[in-house]
Amino acid sequence: MKQYIKQTMTCAALAISTALISLSAAASERIEGWVETGGAAIAGADVSVWLAGPGAPQLLAKAKSDDDGSYDLSFAEVKDDSGVLYLIAEGGEAKQAAAKGPNPAITLMATLGPKPPEQVTINELTTLASAWTAAQFLNGSALSGNALGLRIAAGNVLNLVNLETGELGAVIMDPLNSSQTTTLAKLNTLGILLTACVTAIPDACNKLFEAATPPGGAVPANTLTAAQNIARHPAHQADKLFGLLDEFYPVPAGKRWREVALIPYLNFAPSAWTLSLVYSGGGYNGVGGIAIDAEGNMWSSNNFLAGGQTTIFSWVGGGISKFAPNGKPLSPMIKGFRGGGVDAGGWGITVAADNKVWVTSIIGSTISVFDDKTGQPLSPDTGYNLGGKLGQMQGIITTPNGDVWTLDNEHSQIVYLPKGDASKGRIYGQVVDGKPVDGTLQVKKPFGLAIDQQDRIWVSNSGSNTVTRFPASDPSKAVAFEVGYSPHAIAIDSKGNAWVANSIGHPGTMEKLAFVEEKIKAKFASHEGSAEERAAKEWIDLWEISDKYPGGDVSMIRPDGTVLGPFKSGTSMNGAWGVAIDGNDNVWVSNSMSHTLTQLCGVRTDTCPPGLKTGEAISPVGGYIGGLKTVTGLALDAAGNAWVANSWDQTRAGFKQVPDEALSTRFAANTTVVFFGLAKPVRTPLVGPVQGQ
Repeated sequence: MKQYIKQTMTCAALAISTALISLSAAASERIEGWVETGGAAIAGADVSVWLAGPGAPQLLAKAKSDDDGSYDLSFAEVKDDSGVLYLIAEGGEAKQAAAKGPNPAITLMATLGPKPPEQVTINELTTLASAWTAAQFLNGSALSGNALGLRIAAGNVLNLVNLETGELGAVIMDPLNSSQTTTLAKLNTLGILLTACVTAIPDACNKLFEAATPPGGAVPANTLTAAQNIARHPAHQADKLFGLLDEFYPVPAGKRWREVALIPYLNFAPSAWTLSLVYSGGGYNGVGGIAIDAEGNMWSSNNFLAGGQTTIFSWVGGGISKFAPNGKPLSPMIKGFRGGGVDAGGWGITVAADNKVWVTSIIGSTISVFDDKTGQPLSPDTGYNLGGKLGQMQGIITTPNGDVWTLDNEHSQIVYLPKGDASKGRIYGQVVDGKPVDGTLQVKKPFGLAIDQQDRIWVSNSGSNTVTRFPASDPSKAVAFEVGYSPHAIAIDSKGNAWVANSIGHPGTMEKLAFVEEKIKAKFASHEGSAEERAAKEWIDLWEISDKYPGGDVSMIRPDGTVLGPFKSGTSMNGAWGVAIDGNDNVWVSNSMSHTLTQLCGVRTDTCPPGLKTGEAISPVGGYIGGLKTVTGLALDAAGNAWVANSWDQTRAGFKQVPDEALSTRFAANTTVVFFGLAKPVRTPLVGPVQGQ
């Protein structure tokens, strides 16, 4: 019956639209739809459409839902670049509530994007999808924020929910997400909890609101505020929220399932109510690093070619990939973007202020650059290799003045391209007869790098337990700081502090220390064989250390050189690899061996939950999980989404000289994971220290 009514309303809408066109040249918009809960109508709800932008949202039109939950809104057409449209439904009486009267705790939402669809159902799922994707932009029912971030948030709503029907979206139901993560079951469970409040199950709202009260914050007064609180503090009282499911909808005697409208739901309490989605395609495979461009697109450097039979002893090198902010692959499906000298993209990928994409190669031993719009290479077919003097390349950055700095991990060298001009490139860090050629500058297996507010370059030495710092204008004046063993990524916060992800961390016993030092020393030795064989031996060294002695932590180095830490987080930090800073200066770490994402309180403790100190964990003991495998790269975007790169999947197959045929194409992971609305938004691309939006 409901579908028949919808079809009838659609026909009526077309007729009205035709009449409006013939009667007036004035452009207008019209949205019709339903307000509902658990598939039943909410009558008498106040429905409004708003335009969100950087300032206060603008009310465009209001209506009230009829007894069948239907509503109809008409308003002046808005320009595509004016902002993001969204709907709010407040109050009303849920027909499932057995005529208990209007419920003032009802506030539901649907974020639409720059252009509205003709029909929109407003319900629990649209509310949750809107609250999670725009968690960093909501204040009650007011939505506002940076234009790019709002567009990203609105674009991802459709991945979670179908706005026309109010049912699950296409992406959350696809094979990568429906059964390989708990996101679908989490979304449904949260929807069931909201339904309990909306339909006025006795004391449901009070219990939900108490469990959704943020640390040190006020008790929410409606369902939308409760949802955004959970989205921003997903680990807070997570088990208490889950316990409400059994209170509101116990399994009836003699039955196996709860009598609810949304299935599947969770059977076990989650560690955090994060919502993440897994994306694939576009040549993404065995990724090293990732970066976000000015339009919110994610770029990845791919170690391996998708579909290739690859092990660490025999590589089929990959190119680079591009994903839209909503996870849609924009690069060729298998090969990605290739050419320009790329062969097995490494950790190093960055987007410059002029939006060019720079990437390094491990096997190719090259530096390459691509056009961010077309994906076409701008470097020659052989890439930039400075006369064949480069080895396996890893980290790369572009500076605010347009310089390019990158790292030769194999030969322990630093490469400098002034203004990105490879013809003027220079190599630093060489050691002759045991002495650095460039003053005090000496690096050991350099991996990640960053530039601070004082134009000082920071380099992590993955083959030791040090970080090197030097003025960009005078690399001969280098100093070194002791951190944890095998530091990888490094990032600078808004106060100039350098945060370092130590993959092995700080060994706790003399035996462990002896083992690590033996392995680190072995890494300094010159490996023989092909580029693939040399890289394989490097990886085996690191893998054996991490596998035999799990660990990992984070160090912070103040601008004056004081080293703080190590900072750890329960069981989540094992093989700390990537690190990123958000707009609140909180610290995010991707952990390769534990397959988790960790959030630490940064130096601005006023932005952390009450009582937390710098370096203490905001994320749960086991970290944030959901679709993660062996992870490497990490990047944050303008909507506060955390993008995490899955790199390896079937590791043991990849570590064989000849893998099992069935697993021979599955050494690499071929997915990236996006956690919605967790971080304070940042300005992209990241050129220099972090800048909040």
